[in-house]
Amino acid sequence: MNVHEYQAKQILEAHGVNVQRGEVAATSDEAEAIARQLNCQLYIVKAQIHAGGRGKGGGVKLAKSPEEVREHADAILGMQLVTPQTGPAGKLVRKVLVAEASDIERELYLGMVIDRTDSRLVLMGSEEGGVDIEEVAATRPEKILKQTIDPAIGLPAFQARQLAFDLNIPRELVNKAADLMIGLYNAFVDSDCSLAEINPLAITKTDDGQDIVALDAKLNFDDNALWEHEEIGAMRDPNEEDARELEAGKSGLSYISLDGNIGCMVNGAGLAMATMDLIQLHGGEPANFLDVGGGATTETVTHAFRLILADEKVQAVLVNIFGGIMQCDVIANGIIEAVKQVDLTVPLVVRLEGTNVELGKQILADSGLNLIAADGLSEAAQKAVQAVAN
Repeated sequence: MNVHEYQAKQILEAHGVNVQRGEVAATSDEAEAIARQLNCQLYIVKAQIHAGGRGKGGGVKLAKSPEEVREHADAILGMQLVTPQTGPAGKLVRKVLVAEASDIERELYLGMVIDRTDSRLVLMGSEEGGVDIEEVAATRPEKILKQTIDPAIGLPAFQARQLAFDLNIPRELVNKAADLMIGLYNAFVDSDCSLAEINPLAITKTDDGQDIVALDAKLNFDDNALWEHEEIGAMRDPNEEDARELEAGKSGLSYISLDGNIGCMVNGAGLAMATMDLIQLHGGEPANFLDVGGGATTETVTHAFRLILADEKVQAVLVNIFGGIMQCDVIANGIIEAVKQVDLTVPLVVRLEGTNVELGKQILADSGLNLIAADGLSEAAQKAVQAVAN
């Protein structure tokens, strides 16, 4: 699950991370009122969508007065913002963050991820902040500095200070930077995050000297832990997420929308990836990733079919099941029930293997359904691609 920048900053601020003063607005009137309340010399108006690169698409503007804040908010709200992360369709802007702009001296990057190889958290930093960190990691990996965190002791102050020194943060700000890093770590752990980023983390000029401030923030959360965090779950913005993905999650299904035209119903993430790879190998494009899991029932399979066929791009459906815990006869009955309830007008390719496979195949053969049977994974993918082509 993702949240907006302003929500991520609220969570970080609650853990002691220094962020800009600001509030979110849904109208230009609200934006102007927030600016008047902030009463500062320079403001920043930022579109709130679940995508980076907002400034490149015109979604981030500076303003010198509340009146100018209103003008920018009026222009940004309601726009279809296109960024490198939204694709050509862009995303509709429904809210803007109005904040006090900072006088930036340097921009850094700070992030925390899970290193699944070592089963530990890693705190990362770079002096190349404010840019595409993925590009930095790919072209100049030496610019990404890391501190691996021992789960038994958490992030100690000395380790955070070491990263601050490595990032050449001014000596007088090292302790404050270390406290900020510890706050980021605590927010990550307490909220069950899967990713936390502050980009840019800025060294700013102030009347008293310098400060260190989180100018932007991104938090992703582990969906499996949201039951423990109702307050975070309440931050979900359904306008920013695929409705089918949300519906699937409520039913215990894993569903991800893609750009192709072949719907894929599988059991197991590994089999799903292999299925999509083979579809592409044979010249096709998957329309989704739908994993019914190992304990699916007839009702679950029927619901999965509804989700797949709700996508207007789908021109064929490939069911690829390897029955271990999942039994092929259950899948077969689910397919029959789904076809009875759903107006299936696209070709259906079915490949079953594993527990009760012969019974499953017999159930399908006796059903009278107009389906395309396949014996192997590669054959199934090839037949699905051919069905779309025909």
